[in-house]
Amino acid sequence: MALEASCAADGPASLATAAFVRAFQYSPWRLFQAPGRVNLIGEHTDYNDGFVLPLALDRRVWVAAARREDRRVRLRAPDLGAEAEFSLAGLQPSRREGWSNYARGVLALLDRGSYPIRGLDLAYAGNVPPGAGLSSSAAVEVAVATAANHLFDLRLPPLKLAQVCQRAEQEFAGTRCGLMDQLIAVLGQQDRALLIDCRHLTWEEIPLPPQAAVVVCDTGKRRSLTDSAYNERRAQCEEGASRLGVPALRDLSMEAFEARAAKLSPLLRKRCRHVVYENARTQQAAQALRQGDVMTFGRLMNESHTSLRDLYEVSCDELDLMAVLARSQPACWGARMTGAGFGGCVVALVERQAAPAFVTRVSRLYERQSQCTPAFYICRASAGAGPEPDHQGEEQKF
Repeated sequence: MALEASCAADGPASLATAAFVRAFQYSPWRLFQAPGRVNLIGEHTDYNDGFVLPLALDRRVWVAAARREDRRVRLRAPDLGAEAEFSLAGLQPSRREGWSNYARGVLALLDRGSYPIRGLDLAYAGNVPPGAGLSSSAAVEVAVATAANHLFDLRLPPLKLAQVCQRAEQEFAGTRCGLMDQLIAVLGQQDRALLIDCRHLTWEEIPLPPQAAVVVCDTGKRRSLTDSAYNERRAQCEEGASRLGVPALRDLSMEAFEARAAKLSPLLRKRCRHVVYENARTQQAAQALRQGDVMTFGRLMNESHTSLRDLYEVSCDELDLMAVLARSQPACWGARMTGAGFGGCVVALVERQAAPAFVTRVSRLYERQSQCTPAFYICRASAGAGPEPDHQGEEQKF
């Protein structure tokens, strides 16, 4: 079992800096960071113009960066033992160095837009576990975009920066993601979740109850969004909305959906029912948090997991087991899979004082029944992306 109550910057930040110095033989001008995220409720609703309720994690990606005067980019990822070098001119996705496509996509889209960027030396490292449904890819994208935004004084507003990163993941990594992951990485708030309206691109800060802890329960089961049924689910939602005569599933209340559901095939009916009801659950859950009603919030989390398992069919044995074990503990108000599914993490809302004991018990039960070693993170909602003020050196000229 791995348990982390907080996530200090020193390890990954130092690793990124050391890799930069080792590779490029000078010190980076500055460190930039962006957080991972956990979505409390509102799954597979963002690309349906719906509502989501994520928070930015105190787990991050750090980028050590310096600008260049030419058009070359030198990229190092010591976590992966990988490196890449490329020109901004005509930049396209790489099949051989697929790990670098998140950074490539961000820089390519900035360069193709009306943003005056040049080359960069970059090294990044982080403590957001990849493939766990905590948006490590969005953290990389937003950290790189934040570095470019500051180093070249682009003055990109937060929403625009998030949209550039979303397009980078869609066009360079091949995942037809919504905007939630990138937006919460930019806009995260200390001790707050954000209720995001993914159609109107507005958001509201929702305070988290002080008596509650958010515990991320990593099953150890990894998945790749590009290789999963994620894109298939999105296409099914689009087909369902078209057959029901609405621009997006967000436009249907539960009652309106049930009145029209017979127009859909059994499979599309299941997919669309999840999204319509999940949108309603998310708004109800935000209201419960406003009122400090953790019991209602937990019940809605449990309902969300059941829907994702039975209607949207994006859960797996490991996620189902972890959710059941979490709910079996008296200190847990609710638990659900989080992220796109097919592996990754469960998020649980737990009585704060009982969180360490919760982790110990659930870990022991999960390892015994799954024969896998889980990891647990007692998390705190944190601020979004930005420069690290304590890591500024002399800017290098080339």
